[in-house]
Amino acid sequence: MSKTSLTLKEVRKSAKEKLKNVCMVYKDCDGGPTRFCQGQHYGRPLGFGGIGSGASFHNNWLALRKIKLKMKLISENFNPDTSFQLFEKKLTMPVMAASVSGVNSFGGENVISEADFCTAVVHGCKAAGTLGWRGDTYTYNAENQSYGLNAIETADGWGIKIAKPRSQPEIMKFFEKAERIGAIAVGVDTDGCGSYMMTKHNKPVFRKTPEDIKELVASTTLPVIIKGIMDKRDAVDAIEAGASAVVVSNHGGRVLDHTPGTADVLPSIAEALSGKDAFIFVDGGVRTGYDVLKMLALGANGVLVGRDIVRAAVGAGIEGVQLQMNFLKQTLEKAMKMTGCTTLKDINVNIFDNH
Repeated sequence: MSKTSLTLKEVRKSAKEKLKNVCMVYKDCDGGPTRFCQGQHYGRPLGFGGIGSGASFHNNWLALRKIKLKMKLISENFNPDTSFQLFEKKLTMPVMAASVSGVNSFGGENVISEADFCTAVVHGCKAAGTLGWRGDTYTYNAENQSYGLNAIETADGWGIKIAKPRSQPEIMKFFEKAERIGAIAVGVDTDGCGSYMMTKHNKPVFRKTPEDIKELVASTTLPVIIKGIMDKRDAVDAIEAGASAVVVSNHGGRVLDHTPGTADVLPSIAEALSGKDAFIFVDGGVRTGYDVLKMLALGANGVLVGRDIVRAAVGAGIEGVQLQMNFLKQTLEKAMKMTGCTTLKDINVNIFDNH
């Protein structure tokens, strides 16, 4: 892991300056109704906020904030082990960058290009020993304009590609390229069927059936991930159709107003998939390793971080993303130590304080 001369505070200050009129880079990014990025947009780009009233974005934060952690300290001293195995790859932690794409969608096109953004995420995560997931937006195509896959290729395949729920042939083209460059896994962002930007720019996106998922799984040798799961029936259908993993996600609160927070629905989805050979990932409202710990205790195997990774990339590119991921690892280690969890296997709901 390379050393850096910057601090995360400096990275965030830089991001705030570059994203003025788009994101205030609050110390506590809670999606609250009075925040600069929130409220009805009436046809304007969403930027960093949530759709409609912003309730879904805010609910992600609230769902995590209401959980209290229990300190448990009397035992032999230990250094927590955060290492995580994913699809035969060893990561330093179960925390990865979410598949946020499209700098023009959140107002960052004047401060960082899409290509540089994807490079920052993929290589910054790799420098921290973890993975950058790369997504899809209306400016992408599999033939000659797939910035995320291009970045993954320069990182020797060290990344995961998530496509919007386009037509089946279009998705398969992304999958084919991902397989060709040696990516670790691929997936479909099913919650992207509600994408504002894809619709605005006349890029058709579709709901997907179990049969569609089976067809996509059969089209590649790579593990397939289905993102956008907020219902346990959807989770079961995805895994029974052959998916290797699901992502519990409401798209950062950006596709449907008034959904519950992801941490609220995660336990029922984890229970529904109990005993099945599947990874469960989750995103939504995660800002620190303490939030990561809570999500893992609720049943997730891995956690994805979106908005803070965008700010880190805008603030200082590869170095900024590496710093952000290091911060998440350090705070996860602290959280594990203070709750008596020596390894990830020790993390469960017993670390919650229900007083």
